[in-house]
Amino acid sequence: MQKVKIGMVGVGDISGIYLKNITGMFKEIELVAVCDLIREKAEKAQAEYGVPKIYDTMHELFADPEIDIVLNLTRPNEHYGVSSEALKAGKHVYSEKPLAATLEDGKKLVALAQEKGLMLGGAPDTFLGAGIQTCRKLIDDGYIGRPIGAAAFMICHGHESWHPDPEFYYEFGGGPMMDMGPYYITALINLLGGVKTVTGLTRKSFPTRTITSAPKFGKVVQVEVPTHILGMMEFDSGAVGTITTTFDVHYPTQARFEVYGSEGTLIVPDPNYFGGPIQLYRPEEKRYLEMPLTFPYPENSRALGLADMAKAIVTGRVPRASYKQTYHVLEVMTAFARSSDAGAKVEIESRFERQKPMVNSPLTGVLD
Repeated sequence: MQKVKIGMVGVGDISGIYLKNITGMFKEIELVAVCDLIREKAEKAQAEYGVPKIYDTMHELFADPEIDIVLNLTRPNEHYGVSSEALKAGKHVYSEKPLAATLEDGKKLVALAQEKGLMLGGAPDTFLGAGIQTCRKLIDDGYIGRPIGAAAFMICHGHESWHPDPEFYYEFGGGPMMDMGPYYITALINLLGGVKTVTGLTRKSFPTRTITSAPKFGKVVQVEVPTHILGMMEFDSGAVGTITTTFDVHYPTQARFEVYGSEGTLIVPDPNYFGGPIQLYRPEEKRYLEMPLTFPYPENSRALGLADMAKAIVTGRVPRASYKQTYHVLEVMTAFARSSDAGAKVEIESRFERQKPMVNSPLTGVLD
């Protein structure tokens, strides 16, 4: 079995599940090197997961001829710098979400990848899991009839009460849309297709946030980004949808994600996860029915998109989480603020076409 070699840049909070799944779940990729500005983090990853190499700088890692894909797990406002340098070094790149902190930087990355003939893509890959893939099949097979609309909500009161390092959620590149929006917009376009126009309203409800979690209890953070975003989307299919993402609201449970059709309604699981319950309402039943998951990867399978890109390199197909998706998502997310600032509807320039659905392979960790 041919293994595609991975070099990881950034060993922060999200890296743990990637390390676990790359080394333990996915059979067609191999982690050969890690790099972090804090060397102790890289050394800990090496010791726990048996990573062969540690590099002190990302450029040293990029120069390693053994590495095929650079896995960019840095903070959002660092994504462009790391990904662009990796592409310049001739490496394929898979990045954590979002593709970049600005649409302009995302556009530059796409142009660079195209110029170099390299694959570029990234998270979120939760849409490849059992939950969203099952929902896609239910919609594609007509269980709700013709899709008419959708409503998605991500509601919480921010991260300062529990996260050990919450500042960046309120800095440039952060905020609820850039942080959590990728999960919801990615799920929506994989269920309903690309977005044609966007209308948005944004607010920064609180100018500062006070951290109440350890170890930074009492620190006051200046809020640089909108923290309450309302958006409307017109899809290429003719369906319309709404999205709310907020760090400003107290709410007891996970808010719902619903897709409406001419013959029924689908309650979609939280797209931050790979599985979750799915409920289908049909007028004949007059009640919600829980639907079984009919695809693999219901558990936390981060790196699934990375493994898919690796298989795409070997087989020559398009990766399911390519830049065509991540750039479209970035354009949609940033369009809400542009619309709010201009007080007008914004046309989405990029076009998106869904890739083939996942395949029910009997071998976990081996993709089609």
